[in-house]
Amino acid sequence: MLDTRVPAVVLRIDRNPFHHGTLGAVRSLGRAGVDVHVVADCAGSPVARSRFVRRLHAPPSPDASADEVLAVLRRVAAQVGRPAVLVPMDDATAIAAARLREALTGSYLLPVMPSALPERVADKAGLAAVCASVGVPHPRTEVPDTPARAAEEALRLGLPVVAKWSRPWLLPAGSGLRSTQVLHTAREARELHARTAEAGSPLLLQAYLPPGTGRDWFFHGYADRTGTVRAGGPGRKHLSWPRGAGLTAVGRWTPNSEVIALAERITGELGYRGIFDLDFRRCGATGRYHLLDFNPRPGAQFRLFADSAGLDVVRALHADLTGRPLPDGDPVTGRAFVVENYAPLAALRPAPGGRELAWWAGDDRAPGLAMWALWARHVSGRLRRRLGAAAEVPAQRPAPRAVTPSLTTDNEKASS
Repeated sequence: MLDTRVPAVVLRIDRNPFHHGTLGAVRSLGRAGVDVHVVADCAGSPVARSRFVRRLHAPPSPDASADEVLAVLRRVAAQVGRPAVLVPMDDATAIAAARLREALTGSYLLPVMPSALPERVADKAGLAAVCASVGVPHPRTEVPDTPARAAEEALRLGLPVVAKWSRPWLLPAGSGLRSTQVLHTAREARELHARTAEAGSPLLLQAYLPPGTGRDWFFHGYADRTGTVRAGGPGRKHLSWPRGAGLTAVGRWTPNSEVIALAERITGELGYRGIFDLDFRRCGATGRYHLLDFNPRPGAQFRLFADSAGLDVVRALHADLTGRPLPDGDPVTGRAFVVENYAPLAALRPAPGGRELAWWAGDDRAPGLAMWALWARHVSGRLRRRLGAAAEVPAQRPAPRAVTPSLTTDNEKASS
């Protein structure tokens, strides 16, 4: 399927050691015989244990400029020694790669599309305008310019309301700011907006679409050089982490012609090329699917959509950019994907439709074993911090109950 003479460089700035999508890309390409170089902070990460990693390279810093990213990629290219397919795994690197495509020509193979397009669709505020221009449903969105206006817009949209930072890849590490959260009061909206300078991008507020059974969907795909959507498919989110508004912990490949049509419409209208990951939520009142996020890179659970020919979106990228034909496989509907540290019970249940685990694999066991050791330390560390914080808060003694004179007199009379 793939031209094994052409290596791949998997790039990620985000320092999350539990990013299983990176491991998925390494395994997918490595199993096909491609030399895989990983440019990411894998210190202590299970990804570093994979037998399919050809070499690890130091990544740019999380706040690296475009020039710094370019310098790192040029250094890696010199060490690889031949042109390679570049596979960005987070929004920041996908945006940088598109901007730097001409400068990287000769060292890396990348899809050809407008250089600003990945940034345009990844920006949460810009996505609302994109959806309006192509006729794809999107929750009503407001971008208040002051804390007071944020409180007003929250009330106008109707509480609860969803708050998102427009460019979440700019959020500083350790700030405690979350890319997305649900606000229940106007005061919360006002206080969150006051941290705009710290966040590095505008705060937007969206109408809240309540979750429910069968309402959360995603689509992973690859738009080839002609714009045709290949590989991937629609999936239904059965369990998220954190529950209700997080990443997919359990997902299943489920037919959905409406989601497919929306994905093809937006990528076709925009002239998008390359891998993409879309998140949808179906409105319980209207039944319409609203596009919540457009990620211009592989989703962490992309391996769910490995078809009967073994094609997934990462393999499709490599094959298309190296001039190989993409095989026509059949969808493996009913197949499940489980992130076992977030959904351990689901990983143990029978899976008659087939299943892939995020970490464990029989032909690459070391990352799965390393993940459990790292996860145990992560959970115990969080527990110790919570217990320590609770111990620092002095216990409050309950205030004595006031006793009314009349009641005391009545009781004394009764006892006598």
